[in-house]
Amino acid sequence: MGRFMLSEAMLPFVAGRFKALSEPARLALLSALQSGEQTVNELVDLTGLGQANVSKHLQVLHQHGFVRRRKNGLYVHYTLADRNVMRLCETMSNRLDDRSRLQERLLESPDGME
Repeated sequence: MGRFMLSEAMLPFVAGRFKALSEPARLALLSALQSGEQTVNELVDLTGLGQANVSKHLQVLHQHGFVRRRKNGLYVHYTLADRNVMRLCETMSNRLDDRSRLQERLLESPDGME
Protein backbone atom coordinates (compact mmCIF):
# COMPACT_ATOMS: atom_id res chain seq x y z
CA MET A 1 0.00 0.00 0.00
CA GLY A 2 1.34 3.44 -0.92
CA ARG A 3 2.21 6.00 1.66
CA PHE A 4 -0.51 8.64 2.03
CA MET A 5 0.50 12.06 3.31
CA LEU A 6 -1.99 14.55 4.71
CA SER A 7 -1.45 18.09 3.53
CA GLU A 8 -1.13 20.81 6.13
CA ALA A 9 -4.44 22.29 4.92
CA MET A 10 -6.28 18.97 5.33
CA LEU A 11 -5.14 18.24 8.90
CA PRO A 12 -7.85 20.26 10.71
CA PHE A 13 -10.59 18.87 8.47
CA VAL A 14 -9.56 15.25 8.97
CA ALA A 15 -9.12 15.84 12.71
CA GLY A 16 -12.60 17.37 12.88
CA ARG A 17 -14.16 14.35 11.23
CA PHE A 18 -12.35 11.96 13.57
CA LYS A 19 -13.47 14.09 16.50
CA ALA A 20 -17.08 13.76 15.31
CA LEU A 21 -16.61 9.97 15.31
CA SER A 22 -15.07 9.92 18.79
CA GLU A 23 -18.48 9.95 20.50
CA PRO A 24 -19.94 6.45 21.13
CA ALA A 25 -23.52 7.71 20.71
CA ARG A 26 -22.70 8.95 17.21
CA LEU A 27 -21.18 5.60 16.31
CA ALA A 28 -24.34 3.90 17.60
CA LEU A 29 -26.45 6.15 15.34
CA LEU A 30 -24.27 5.42 12.32
CA SER A 31 -24.51 1.72 13.07
CA ALA A 32 -28.31 1.93 13.34
CA LEU A 33 -28.46 3.72 9.98
CA GLN A 34 -26.72 0.82 8.23
CA SER A 35 -30.08 -0.92 7.92
CA GLY A 36 -31.51 2.02 5.98
CA GLU A 37 -33.30 5.31 6.35
CA GLN A 38 -34.60 6.10 9.85
CA THR A 39 -36.47 8.95 11.55
CA VAL A 40 -35.32 10.47 14.83
CA ASN A 41 -38.03 8.53 16.68
CA GLU A 42 -36.92 5.27 15.08
CA LEU A 43 -33.32 6.02 16.04
CA VAL A 44 -34.41 6.74 19.60
CA ASP A 45 -36.05 3.30 19.71
CA LEU A 46 -33.06 1.55 18.11
CA THR A 47 -30.37 3.15 20.26
CA GLY A 48 -32.10 3.84 23.57
CA LEU A 49 -30.80 7.41 23.49
CA GLY A 50 -33.08 10.34 24.31
CA GLN A 51 -34.73 12.31 21.52
CA ALA A 52 -32.83 15.55 22.23
CA ASN A 53 -29.55 13.62 22.40
CA VAL A 54 -30.23 11.85 19.08
CA SER A 55 -31.11 15.15 17.40
CA LYS A 56 -27.96 16.84 18.72
CA HIS A 57 -25.68 14.03 17.54
CA LEU A 58 -27.39 13.79 14.14
CA GLN A 59 -26.73 17.51 13.66
CA VAL A 60 -23.00 16.96 14.23
CA LEU A 61 -22.96 13.95 11.90
CA HIS A 62 -24.79 15.97 9.25
CA GLN A 63 -22.40 18.93 9.59
CA HIS A 64 -19.46 16.60 8.95
CA GLY A 65 -21.12 14.90 5.99
CA PHE A 66 -21.65 11.48 7.58
CA VAL A 67 -25.46 11.52 7.23
CA ARG A 68 -27.99 12.97 4.82
CA ARG A 69 -31.43 14.13 5.79
CA ARG A 70 -34.71 14.31 3.92
CA LYS A 71 -37.79 16.07 5.19
CA ASN A 72 -41.12 14.36 4.58
CA GLY A 73 -44.03 16.22 6.17
CA LEU A 74 -43.41 16.44 9.90
CA TYR A 75 -40.61 13.89 9.85
CA VAL A 76 -36.94 14.11 8.97
CA HIS A 77 -35.44 10.90 7.62
CA TYR A 78 -31.72 10.21 8.00
CA THR A 79 -29.46 7.96 5.95
CA LEU A 80 -25.76 7.27 5.76
CA ALA A 81 -24.20 9.74 3.34
CA ASP A 82 -21.17 7.55 2.72
CA ARG A 83 -20.82 3.89 3.72
CA ASN A 84 -17.04 4.27 3.78
CA VAL A 85 -17.33 5.50 7.36
CA MET A 86 -18.60 2.06 8.33
CA ARG A 87 -15.60 0.49 6.58
CA LEU A 88 -13.39 2.71 8.71
CA CYS A 89 -15.20 1.49 11.83
CA GLU A 90 -14.87 -2.12 10.68
CA THR A 91 -11.15 -1.65 10.06
CA MET A 92 -10.69 -0.26 13.57
CA SER A 93 -12.79 -3.05 15.12
CA ASN A 94 -10.73 -5.68 13.31
CA ARG A 95 -7.52 -4.01 14.46
CA LEU A 96 -8.77 -4.01 18.06
CA ASP A 97 -9.73 -7.69 17.76
CA ASP A 98 -6.27 -8.53 16.42
CA ARG A 99 -4.59 -6.65 19.26
CA SER A 100 -6.82 -8.31 21.85
CA ARG A 101 -6.00 -11.78 20.52
CA LEU A 102 -2.29 -10.96 20.56
CA GLN A 103 -2.50 -9.78 24.17
CA GLU A 104 -4.37 -12.96 25.15
CA ARG A 105 -1.70 -15.12 23.51
CA LEU A 106 1.06 -13.21 25.28
CA LEU A 107 -0.66 -13.63 28.64
CA GLU A 108 -1.19 -17.37 28.05
CA SER A 109 2.39 -17.97 26.93
CA PRO A 110 4.79 -19.11 29.69
CA ASP A 111 7.50 -16.82 28.32
CA GLY A 112 5.05 -14.09 27.25
CA MET A 113 6.16 -11.95 30.16
CA GLU A 114 9.73 -11.74 28.92
